Amino acid sequence: MSILLTGATGYIGTSVLPRLIEEGHSVTALVRDASKAAIVEAAGATALIGDAADSDLVARAALDSDGVIHLASGQDVDPVFIAAVLRGLEGSDKPFVHTGGIWTYGSNADIVDDSPSAPPAITAWRGANEAVVLGAEGVRGMVVVPSIVYGRGAGLARVIVDAPRGDEVAPALHLIGDGSQHWATVHVDDLAALYVLALEQGDAGSIYLGASGVNPTVRELGEAAAAVAGVVGGVVAETVDETAARLGAGLTEALLLDQQSRGSKARIDLGWEPNGPALLDEIVSGSYAPEAVAAD
Repeated sequence: MSILLTGATGYIGTSVLPRLIEEGHSVTALVRDASKAAIVEAAGATALIGDAADSDLVARAALDSDGVIHLASGQDVDPVFIAAVLRGLEGSDKPFVHTGGIWTYGSNADIVDDSPSAPPAITAWRGANEAVVLGAEGVRGMVVVPSIVYGRGAGLARVIVDAPRGDEVAPALHLIGDGSQHWATVHVDDLAALYVLALEQGDAGSIYLGASGVNPTVRELGEAAAAVAGVVGGVVAETVDETAARLGAGLTEALLLDQQSRGSKARIDLGWEPNGPALLDEIVSGSYAPEAVAAD
């Protein structure tokens, strides 16, 4: 299949692009400039330089494709991009895989695809766009919902391992709030596999949660990071205001959500098998461990 891909040079995209190519797909990557074009071409894709908000360009590229994966989701981009893709794919029954986000579900101890929406302010804009994709006629519209993505030493896990240590006699790694909240998590390479499976096999109108089923608390993650870094004071809780002062109120509200998910639908319907190392293991001895960071 010939796939139009956005976000190919981003954190998730640099795993999705090679996965698509490994599975035998040809990829046209929509990128903003020549430097990004060089990156995707080196990875085996064809570069299309342009703007995701250029509706005519996007519609033509979608028309010429066998399907679309949209990773570069954004509040300003999505309404224009989605409408253009649906125009280009109209009546084809070709796949369009859009990107959502786990925070949309709010705090929930067992998030499934049809759990009620309770988004924090930072992601409240997503729902209307996802509804357009899921309700599209003549197009196989789907939404992949990443949970907190980790791996390769990047992503939101860095807010744990790079947290302030304070200047006390016995330094302590600062948590996000009191650290009691769970995070639903997924390794970036497992998530890439899910995008490709959704493209190839997913049903129209389906939501697939990219959640490994491993849902550590922020305190567990912080304690592991402190131990492996030799932070003698362990961890220390922050007030919500303290966390907001260093991370911003919007991100803090999202990171304080208490979320757990098993990602069962993707396993059952698509045969998805997340098997990357758990985030705790990545912190202790993987890509976030001090030795790995020093090697970089």
